[in-house]
Amino acid sequence: MTHTQRSIPVLDLSTARRPDGSFDQDFIEQLREAAHAVGFFQIINYGAAPSQVDDLFSGMKQFFDLPVEERLALDNRNSPHFRGYARLGTEVTRGRADSREQIDFSPEREPVPDYPEDQPYWLLQGPNQWPGESLPELESQAMGWADLMSEVGAELLSAIAVALGQPEEHFADLFESTPAWMAKLVHYVGGLEGAGSQGVGLHADYGFVTLLLQDEVGGLEVLPPGTDTPIPVEPIPGALVVNLGEMLEVATGGYLAATIHQVQAPPPGVDRYSVPFFWSPRLDAVVQPVSLPPELQAAARGISDDPDNPMLSSYGMNVLKGRVRAHPDVAELHHPELGKVLSKR
Repeated sequence: MTHTQRSIPVLDLSTARRPDGSFDQDFIEQLREAAHAVGFFQIINYGAAPSQVDDLFSGMKQFFDLPVEERLALDNRNSPHFRGYARLGTEVTRGRADSREQIDFSPEREPVPDYPEDQPYWLLQGPNQWPGESLPELESQAMGWADLMSEVGAELLSAIAVALGQPEEHFADLFESTPAWMAKLVHYVGGLEGAGSQGVGLHADYGFVTLLLQDEVGGLEVLPPGTDTPIPVEPIPGALVVNLGEMLEVATGGYLAATIHQVQAPPPGVDRYSVPFFWSPRLDAVVQPVSLPPELQAAARGISDDPDNPMLSSYGMNVLKGRVRAHPDVAELHHPELGKVLSKR
């Protein structure tokens, strides 16, 4: 294992571009090595406003401290779009309950009432659920964070395109007008009976780039390509943990990996908070192979496909498959027909 694989690199996003606006070659080389060898890295100096991180964590803690009946007013079982509050232990990864509760949210858009039968992913578009009366500031804090993460995600994806030998706007068309990003406000709870022993089980992410804000408790572990021993991602206050999703693995034939990772549940009596943001394209985006330079193509590992969970080039179908598997109760309540559709994918 290389030194890079034994640790998670840290990149300074403020050094990504030269004064003339072009990408700095040293930054691009660091990014390429981290993205190829590990699939995970951390970034600092990404433009968060003073107190923005602290305010977001404070708002999250206030929400998860609300009485359970107030949290359940946002129950995701009320949403055919898989939005809102997921109760402790109800999200499922690899068939096991995760030891967390969360709010899932995405761009605030009108639902799509009619869509082609072969495009069921449009059901994911719709309104969010927020605690408007009990905690009105949480929506603005979370959506303000999503605005910042959209800028950071777009900048990183431009840099990744350059690192792959492409123009920086190579992936831009897939995100044009209506990127379907996803985000979560997550509370991990340790030592609760029936909540499941895992924080989040081993998995890869659906989209292009994941930006994770984590608190100082820790628990995130990753399995870089070619390794079988998880390594921890040590928290850096205010930093973002970045990993790549399945869309980039599909696009690059495995030169970039959707690295498998997991979260260990915190010890009994300990709370952990995190905010994962998934920078993702339009729901109808279909990813095409990237024509890699020969030296990168020679290092492509191929797609690490799991027969039980295949990676799809259609972003909408890939994310819908994931949402149905993660929240089978919501799917069964609102979309019982989806199991048959997705079993063919």
